[in-house]
Amino acid sequence: MAGPLTGTRIVEFEGIGPAPYAGMLLADMGADVVKIARPAVARGPLIADTGAAVMDRGKRVVALDLKAAAGREAALALAARADGLIEGLRPGVMERLGFGPAETQALNPRLAYVRVTGWGQAGPLAQTAGHDINYIALTGALHAMGEPARPPVPPLNLVGDFGGGGMLAALGMLGALIEAGRTGRGPVVDSAMIDGAASQMAFIYAWAASGVWRNRRGDNLLDGAAPFYRCYTCAGGGFVAVGAIEPQFFRAMMQGVGLDPADWDQSDRAAWPRLAEALAARFATRSRDAWAELFAGTDACVTPVLSLGEASRHPHVAARATIAGSPPIPAPAPRFPGTEAPRARREASLAEVLEGWA
Repeated sequence: MAGPLTGTRIVEFEGIGPAPYAGMLLADMGADVVKIARPAVARGPLIADTGAAVMDRGKRVVALDLKAAAGREAALALAARADGLIEGLRPGVMERLGFGPAETQALNPRLAYVRVTGWGQAGPLAQTAGHDINYIALTGALHAMGEPARPPVPPLNLVGDFGGGGMLAALGMLGALIEAGRTGRGPVVDSAMIDGAASQMAFIYAWAASGVWRNRRGDNLLDGAAPFYRCYTCAGGGFVAVGAIEPQFFRAMMQGVGLDPADWDQSDRAAWPRLAEALAARFATRSRDAWAELFAGTDACVTPVLSLGEASRHPHVAARATIAGSPPIPAPAPRFPGTEAPRARREASLAEVLEGWA
């Protein structure tokens, strides 16, 4: 693909979740990402292998047995010719396999080496198993999500795995490539999901330090307490999302539902429960799509809550091809001049890759 990373060579050691997502982001920006696929990778019965459809798009895949001498030599040959390397294994595994920074950077000092883990390369939990829900639990992020009288609700695996892990790993790779170009030596990047999840909470931590954010779930501006920043049930069972924070957007939303904004003080927290009841009653009188049509073209910040199956058919999403294809998948983001539609993964031979990377 054309893009700002065209000509950049990345080796990705097979894993699940954040590391292949980071590789996908780099491939979307034009990098030549070669994934080393290992035989018989254990994923467990609940994790479907969707890599071929989405996470491996734009990549070439080379199958290597890293426990065999020939496979190890081939992987080192790829690392010796690459600009960057991504791995998402538990700390110490790459060293035991013979592909740690010491081994690979001895062959290629400019190699930018990005390590994606849940807990990081060091610390009391570094060797402990975990998942997104565990990483965000220790950062305060999970505590802030959900209803006040119920346990916290995990936000899928977006904050830890893909935001804090994969996305920041891709950012780390970009920074590492720049440093390698400036100094001639590739850095080793410790991209921990717990660190990335905490980083995404920077704004909330700033609010907490200033007293704006209360340490109670469902009692703050952005966690569902504010009646003008939450979802409402519509007639027929659909939902709308309301994000009318600014006064002018609040007025437009209130007028749209038939309430006089002059009768309500948006900043009066004591009145929030009554306003929420009033808005809930109004939104329950029409269907989700009827409200979407009524608010179309306004600055009320009211949108329908769409399912995965519906999202690609929304006029704005369709016009930008934000989610497209069959089956529908998200398009590359962010977009650069020359950004193309993603290509499917392609099985490749080691000889083909080494010849192109000579």
